[in-house]
Amino acid sequence: MKDPSLRRSVTLFRAFLHEQRDPEHCYTLLARDAADQVEAYVPVKDRVVVDVGGGGGYFTEEFRRRGAQSFLFEPDLSEMTAHGTKPPEGSVVADGYLLPLADGVADVTFSSNVLEHVDDPETFLSELVRVTRPGGLIYVSFTNWLSPWGGHEWAPWHYLGAERARARYERRTGKAAKHTLGENLFAHHVGTTLRQVRARDDVAVVSARSRYWPFLAGAITKVPGVREFATWNLLLILRRCP
Repeated sequence: MKDPSLRRSVTLFRAFLHEQRDPEHCYTLLARDAADQVEAYVPVKDRVVVDVGGGGGYFTEEFRRRGAQSFLFEPDLSEMTAHGTKPPEGSVVADGYLLPLADGVADVTFSSNVLEHVDDPETFLSELVRVTRPGGLIYVSFTNWLSPWGGHEWAPWHYLGAERARARYERRTGKAAKHTLGENLFAHHVGTTLRQVRARDDVAVVSARSRYWPFLAGAITKVPGVREFATWNLLLILRRCP
């Protein structure tokens, strides 16, 4: 625990375990950590930050606390108020595939844990790139399917099959699962995503790493096979090409 990066990982994991009971603490902590990750590459003060799929607005609010002009675009109104919170002023209900923004308006385009919920990740990424100015930063993280948390609320039983995992969850909790594979959760993989991003000519990959690992975070994503299980959550830092 002397290593601050290890302390960070443990703190985030503990908060995640209590996410259902104390979402305010969990998401506030996660937003602060994500903003720190962005600011390792670019200060956000006085920058335009577009938060795509940011749910209740915790990330948007954190960027605003740091002096950014930050705006939330979320497709699901119920997600904006899921934890009893009021979405940040100026929030827009909008589809991430078709953002109501002009080209190149954002200094930073931010998307946390959204990609696994979209059927067409390449189109979604293209829209993030479109609204980012040349030289601007794009932050994308997502929970890959073969991560221990890939099945979300019915993880890790998704390793035995999605339908079996959902059925087990519903038997155990007595309530319907929030996610259904192929409807609002999709099996995206680290290797495939990296190949798709690296094949693009409109972005440069600044970093591809595990979002939460305290050590060897970048090395893990370079090992085929292993990375699908060990990455847990893939973080991509991309730079929009001129």
